[in-house]
Amino acid sequence: MSAPTKTEGTEALFHPDTYVTGVPHELMGQLRREHGVVWVPEPAVDNWPAGPGFWAVLRYADVETVLRSPQVYSSSRGLTQIYDAPPPLLPPLRKMMINMDPPDHSRLRGLLTKAFAPRAVAQLEERIGGYARELVSAIVDRGSCDFARDLAADLPLLTLSDILGVPESDRWLMFDWSNRVIGVQDAEYQASSEFDTSGATEMAIRALRVRPDPDENGRMPDSRVPSGMADLYAYAAELAQYRRKEPGNDIMSLLMQQVDSEGGRVSNDEFEKLFWLFSVAGNETVRNALPGGMYALLSHPDQYAKLRADRLLLNSAVEEMLRWWSPVTQFRRTAARDTTLAGVEIREGDKVVVYFASANRDETVFSDPDSFDITRNPNPHIAFGHGPHFCIAAQLARVQMRALFGAVLEVLGEVAADGPPERLRSNFQNGIKHLPIRWTTPEI
Repeated sequence: MSAPTKTEGTEALFHPDTYVTGVPHELMGQLRREHGVVWVPEPAVDNWPAGPGFWAVLRYADVETVLRSPQVYSSSRGLTQIYDAPPPLLPPLRKMMINMDPPDHSRLRGLLTKAFAPRAVAQLEERIGGYARELVSAIVDRGSCDFARDLAADLPLLTLSDILGVPESDRWLMFDWSNRVIGVQDAEYQASSEFDTSGATEMAIRALRVRPDPDENGRMPDSRVPSGMADLYAYAAELAQYRRKEPGNDIMSLLMQQVDSEGGRVSNDEFEKLFWLFSVAGNETVRNALPGGMYALLSHPDQYAKLRADRLLLNSAVEEMLRWWSPVTQFRRTAARDTTLAGVEIREGDKVVVYFASANRDETVFSDPDSFDITRNPNPHIAFGHGPHFCIAAQLARVQMRALFGAVLEVLGEVAADGPPERLRSNFQNGIKHLPIRWTTPEI
């Protein structure tokens, strides 16, 4: 195949250093308006080798086209991360739902949808509200906190404990697992070890015994390799065995009881990979959306004041946080055949990477897209994806955001920045690792 036409300056879209200072929205906007689909080189980064490059898809309509066309743009063929996995890893990684195409994806998603029954979700929503109020009330007298670490990190962990049937005492294991998977490009997250073993279950202690050690440079093994997340898989295997014998009211217990159209159930291997997906992806999206939303409010005091004056705007404010911040920057697909997108010829086997961060600021869909407007209506953002892989837990993510911001408004009142944010070094997740805030402790 002939070399793709190069567009100047696109390497910044790929390099994780770019995102330490923020998503390059100005560059994305220029490329989106002038080209729509651009070729991006893939140089070596840290210990990751150089790759062949990829097509970046920047316009809203084209992103939707890619995401709703799995027969053309496959999740399975090259998986869903920009970095290519070594060929021996492809078969096991294709068993993860996030890396599946129909019909395999349809079967597993169908079982999971049954487990997310309205009654189970309703019970979760009530508990999430209680968790949010407890977390905020516990820090109110301090007058300041790290919003990202003290509030935004713990609420999704508590929620996931309920979903997965994980004892609350073990929930910070998921914090470390997420850091190691999502933070492979970030020095602070690479060897995360925040879990406090005091009060941990024996199941957690046994899992920690097989936790891999960092190398001489402090780097953990590739998290895509099963041995690189041996502690997660050990925990998941034991939890699956336990929940088959002693099912609870959690969604994963309900999932294991579901039967597909051919009489099949979720296998232990499928459970372990779904546990991986929820522990990491289910954690990170909300964990990054929450401080991103807080940062948006702090950066737009007029909008913050409008929300404080009218709490009925909370629903639309959360939707605008998701659009404006876009916690997941991009996702990859691989062309399953030769095709054309936005006038660009794409060859079979090419990487095709859709940028939610760009699509959610497409000026043909959103008026004044770079502004943060909590009254924006309509707001058809695609922060949770589109098509067959639309986030199955999107509603629970929204519930968590409404619950925590509602508690902040109710208990803390007006919050101010207490220092600059510290961003995650990642070209995948739009994350804030630390967000210092302060407030005046309300008088009793």
